[in-house]
Amino acid sequence: MSTLTRRPSSPVSELLDWLDSGTTLGLRGLGLTPYVRVEDFTEDGTYVLRAEMPGIDPDKDVTLNIEGDLLTIRGERREEEREKTHHEFHYGAFTRSLRLPHDVQPDEVKASYTDGVLEVRVPLHEGSPEPVTIPVVRGGDA
Repeated sequence: MSTLTRRPSSPVSELLDWLDSGTTLGLRGLGLTPYVRVEDFTEDGTYVLRAEMPGIDPDKDVTLNIEGDLLTIRGERREEEREKTHHEFHYGAFTRSLRLPHDVQPDEVKASYTDGVLEVRVPLHEGSPEPVTIPVVRGGDA
């Protein structure tokens, strides 16, 4: 069974996502930057992120980095030298950063590339951390 995963967001990240969304007003929608579409879901206790990246060599053209709870996908779609009469493909370097669930263990993250789709799988740890109450000390009593 799969479920959608909601990541916490902020107005700034929502604005940046909107600009990147491919809308007619977005930079990627104008073809000014290469576009990487993603989807995410939870499946059997694993967070799964899938990114469409056709026409790349995952051995040479993609790197994945995790810093804290931020996954950054960097890559490049290289253009072949050909005489073209029409072209709509996006070529060049691209970067896409996405928030992962909290408490990700980077050594447990697995990635694979099949049929033009990069899939990143992150095991989720059972349960969430217990809430902690922090006592507030009145000034002068510390």
